[in-house]
Amino acid sequence: MGAQNGKDLLIKVDLTGDGQFGTIAGLRATRISFNAESVDVTSLESQGGWRELLAGAGVKSASISGSGVFRDENTDERARQLFFDGEIPDFQVIIPDFGIVEGPFQVTALEYAGSHDGEATYEMALASAGALAFTAL
Repeated sequence: MGAQNGKDLLIKVDLTGDGQFGTIAGLRATRISFNAESVDVTSLESQGGWRELLAGAGVKSASISGSGVFRDENTDERARQLFFDGEIPDFQVIIPDFGIVEGPFQVTALEYAGSHDGEATYEMALASAGALAFTAL
């Protein structure tokens, strides 16, 4: 896999709850991270005193963050609504030449900023709220 264009990593949200996804407009920077907690099952019988982990155990999670400028009234309004209403819709993250991650996420942070001589910007953070599916591209 060669170098990728950062603008091709897209975050999409189910805009109306019917499975139609729309790209969250105005994002300039996006990030997704996956995490898995480990469960330590090391005992006195562990070979050579090395730590042992229980396969398939622990909590898996993903987080998404993005920042950008206001560009589209519909997606700006949807992100705000999701935060204040505490909704947990499906999101899609398209990772170029890798795949699509889809599942429920909750908007956990929404920040707005602006200076007198610049554009209004926002940052948002999302946390996975259920099982995620991965589809390879």
